[in-house]
Amino acid sequence: MTLDILAFGAHPDDVELGCGATLAKEIDQGKKVGIIDLTRGELGTRGTAKTRDEEATTAATILGVSFRKNLGFADGFFLNDKAHQLEVIKLIREYRPELILCNAIDDRHIDHGKGNRLVSDACFLSGLIKIETKNGDGVIQKPWRPKQVYHYIQWKNITPDLVVDVSGYIDKKVKAVMAYKTQFYDTTSKEPETPISNKNFLDSITYRSRDLGRLVGVDNAEGFTVERYIAVDSLFDIK
Repeated sequence: MTLDILAFGAHPDDVELGCGATLAKEIDQGKKVGIIDLTRGELGTRGTAKTRDEEATTAATILGVSFRKNLGFADGFFLNDKAHQLEVIKLIREYRPELILCNAIDDRHIDHGKGNRLVSDACFLSGLIKIETKNGDGVIQKPWRPKQVYHYIQWKNITPDLVVDVSGYIDKKVKAVMAYKTQFYDTTSKEPETPISNKNFLDSITYRSRDLGRLVGVDNAEGFTVERYIAVDSLFDIK
């Protein structure tokens, strides 16, 4: 399977929170999308690795992605080193995506910035012919480098380099996020409170998208930062 978009998240729910509406829109327009979670989120205060697995499967179904995989790296302790990079490279070469989406360049949770750098570095290395990797059948993989790497925005209000009009897709994003019922606002939960389990955080998913949309003249938007200039054929290509 080759993909149009491969989205990476350090934890299950990162992708939904960062770019869930964008993925839902692209899937609705016929694009093939996959999600790779680097860890199972086992250090999370609420829930367990098992419940996160179940919630991630439900969220993926809501978004309509072609597949979702978990690399099982150590939550909180994975590294941006050769061993971890090679595992990411194998997946990039297997699915040969046009675009990669990954964690924010800087964020409250240390895994987000770390995951960002790991995936970004792996995207570059994946294009080098002298790095040899094999697929699950032992066949040597061909090099592949995505056309573009986009970094979604998470906890911090990072200024985006581009925004995507996701009007009409916020409800699906919120539904996918709320599939992680152990993690987010739930008046019946007896779990400890966390920075993401209160109603303000849940509401922020919508009001942040509305505010970003307001700035570009649409109902809702999601923002991304980029690693290199974005080129257009004409100034009129920009909305």
